[in-house]
Amino acid sequence: MKPQSDAAWLRRPVIAHSQLGYAPAGQKVATVELDRKDARRPPLRLLRIDANGSETPVPTAGAREWGDYLRYHYLQMDFSAVREPGLYRLDYGDVRTAPFRIAADVYADAWHSTNDVYFPVAMDHVSVNEAYRSWHGDSHRDDARQAPINYEHIDLYRQGPTTDTRFKPGDHIPGLNVGGWYDAGDFDIRTQSQYQVVRSLADAQERYGLTRDTVSVDQTRRHVEMHVPDGTPDLVQQVAHGTLQLLAQLDAVGHAIHGIVEPDVAQYTHLGDAVNKTDGLLYDPALKPGEVMGGRSGNPDDRWAFTTKASALNYGAIAGLAAAARVLKGHDDALAQRALAMAERAWQEERGHAPDTFRHGNTTGGPLDAEMFSAAVELLRTTRKPFYAKAVMTLWPKVESGFGFIAQTAVAAIPFMPVAYRKAMMPAVRHWQTESEVTATANPFGVPITTSGWAGSGTVLGYALTSEALHRAFPEIVGPDATFRGVAFLTGHHPGSDISFISAVGTVSKEVAYGNNRADFSFIAGGVVPGVLVIKPDFPENHEDWPFFWGENEYVIPEGAAWIELANAANRLSGNR
Repeated sequence: MKPQSDAAWLRRPVIAHSQLGYAPAGQKVATVELDRKDARRPPLRLLRIDANGSETPVPTAGAREWGDYLRYHYLQMDFSAVREPGLYRLDYGDVRTAPFRIAADVYADAWHSTNDVYFPVAMDHVSVNEAYRSWHGDSHRDDARQAPINYEHIDLYRQGPTTDTRFKPGDHIPGLNVGGWYDAGDFDIRTQSQYQVVRSLADAQERYGLTRDTVSVDQTRRHVEMHVPDGTPDLVQQVAHGTLQLLAQLDAVGHAIHGIVEPDVAQYTHLGDAVNKTDGLLYDPALKPGEVMGGRSGNPDDRWAFTTKASALNYGAIAGLAAAARVLKGHDDALAQRALAMAERAWQEERGHAPDTFRHGNTTGGPLDAEMFSAAVELLRTTRKPFYAKAVMTLWPKVESGFGFIAQTAVAAIPFMPVAYRKAMMPAVRHWQTESEVTATANPFGVPITTSGWAGSGTVLGYALTSEALHRAFPEIVGPDATFRGVAFLTGHHPGSDISFISAVGTVSKEVAYGNNRADFSFIAGGVVPGVLVIKPDFPENHEDWPFFWGENEYVIPEGAAWIELANAANRLSGNR
């Protein structure tokens, strides 16, 4: 067939804006994305929607030509001067946006769906129920078997030349069938994600005093009821759930492991309730396939645990456990004490030998010095012991070059460190701010837009949260604008469309995503997708018709936790509390 084209065809304009809305005193920018051949220039208008549904144009500055970015041309209008609370929309010719709010409390509940729905649904090793709906059963009760040695597995897992445990390949490792979250749209327990989420949720809980209680968690019954309060803040219970998995790993084998993942591709592609991914019974090779006896099964469907030692992972788990101990104190003192004792013991053990530097894919931790720095900071915050402060100061020169990735952690140590520590950070802060100013003008949206095979919502979340942390600690150097630009990007002010990348957050949000219900072409409220993927060389896209484009549409738990932090940061910065 011969391809056909229409030389007169013009792509319909997109009015990029925050589907969530804006705080009265905040920056408000709308960006029109145009086909480069589109010479039409109707006015970009802001309209206030009155109580009776009528619309009144609001005086604003006109849209200015921003210029070209990727394959499109952009116009931009700043309507920050509009502060009156109410309901608004934008139009440009025959293109009309959905309504959005200007309100002091616009960010106040933006994290609720992530807390109330997304994280409960992601909980592994429990059954999760919502009124008349069962989200999933008590999955993976048969976790887990020791992975085979010298084996490279799917999804970036690999076992080294030894097990680094007392278990032989194929042995059941007892105690791993507790806690943790499904990493993403699939169902593995990726340890690096687990401790990232524990730390992120712990920070949100501590910094903002979040007492929201909408979920009942019964670890004894291994059961969760959504929208049923039980007297304990939800984030405390989520931190506890992640802590149980981290402790289970160190209890079972003596160190943090890469993760727990299905043994074969057939299970990797499993769609539906995770409880059906395995039979829940320990594998017994003496039994025939399908045979069940004494609570064991002849089906080799139990997940594998990848256990090669990696000091970076161990330090990451130490950081997570130390942070958890602060949040759990007063709610579950026994678990808090276990977490801190394990963190300090593992720290001493790691410091007593040369680091284990095994690395593979993205399952063996971040850079070793950065993970070690994070562990030292979290132990310092929890214990206030001087030798952790000394470790932080010693490690600082080793992590300074990667400041953008560890800035939030570095800032968290300031209250517990000598004045010289904050002073030593200032050149890195100034350098970050200089780069941020360049980022703000590199594209119409003022945030870093990635061009790799996994889209960049996580990068934007990190950029916005780093801005907030540096503004909090160095307000004379860093302002809050980058934080709000990040929120706007995630909720609709981005290339390609105006859809919010947080499901159920904003008037028009992500409704077809790669979650654990991806086969339904549906979504999980509060999940954050990777977002805008730039198809080389210059095409920004995010498909709403096919959830299996995981680089655009897959929920991952660290981004969910980061959104809880960011929404609360924006709420505080907007002066709502």
